[in-house]
Amino acid sequence: MAVTPFAIPAVSAPTTTRITRADGVALALATHGDNEAPSVLFTHGFGQTCQAWESTAHVLAQAGYRSLLVDARGHGGSDWNPPHLAYSMQQFVDDLDAVADAASLPAGAAPVLVGASMGGLIGMFSAARAPARFRALVLVDITPRWEVDGVTRILDFMSAHPDGFADFEHAADAIAAYLPHRRARKSPEQMRSLLVARADGRLRWHWDPRLLNEIARGGERYQTELVAAAQAVAMPTLLISGGLSDLVSAHHVNEFMQLVPHAQHVQIADATHMVAGDRNDQFTATILAFLSNLAAAEASTGASS
Repeated sequence: MAVTPFAIPAVSAPTTTRITRADGVALALATHGDNEAPSVLFTHGFGQTCQAWESTAHVLAQAGYRSLLVDARGHGGSDWNPPHLAYSMQQFVDDLDAVADAASLPAGAAPVLVGASMGGLIGMFSAARAPARFRALVLVDITPRWEVDGVTRILDFMSAHPDGFADFEHAADAIAAYLPHRRARKSPEQMRSLLVARADGRLRWHWDPRLLNEIARGGERYQTELVAAAQAVAMPTLLISGGLSDLVSAHHVNEFMQLVPHAQHVQIADATHMVAGDRNDQFTATILAFLSNLAAAEASTGASS
């Protein structure tokens, strides 16, 4: 019997667009893959950009999925809040709701949400208040509670260079010291997406420094609400944790599995909190397996109903 070779679908070049919110802040959104394909919406962690997902998005597009990568307000290519408008967690949740609604296919098929760290927290809030907004939820090394020391380490790094950097090499040195386990040092080209030039010629991170005090510091104040949000999550859910994470411990994983008993958990043993960046091949394979199993389960349910 002849074997039909696997056909890689034609994938259009990534496109970019902007979604302007009611308060005038515009969010940058990149789309990879066919517009009619099942959608996966990626939301990054605090201080990151959608670049964190690009390798995974490319693989998913080749596998027949549409990946949507959004920069949160105050990050990357999205606008910063104007000086008179303080940042709030509610803004980020409302932004995600709007992007998710825009990401749904014409037939109304909801996207799968993949959220890392801050993006996962926002995703839990959004998924809890509108169960039909997402087809499924993937949390990347984040749970409703976390290790305070791990967050402190991240914030110390993010606030360590208030005067910026003299050049790309200086910034690359800072990242290499922060992530000593990474095998490859970031190139100047990779650094360009993480930094912007100030008026004095020095380089600063791409995110609004106001976010540190207005959103990130004292994040424990959200934990009670996050526990309630997790308990309300009804869609298929996957938690991907890093075995070397200093943010999410085994205790936090166990608590999450009690809060969301239908959830699945996969640990990538040799990854830190930066799971997708540390072990992208394993991370992407885990996402693809979850998506495949999700489609099979939905097909089975549809056939039996």
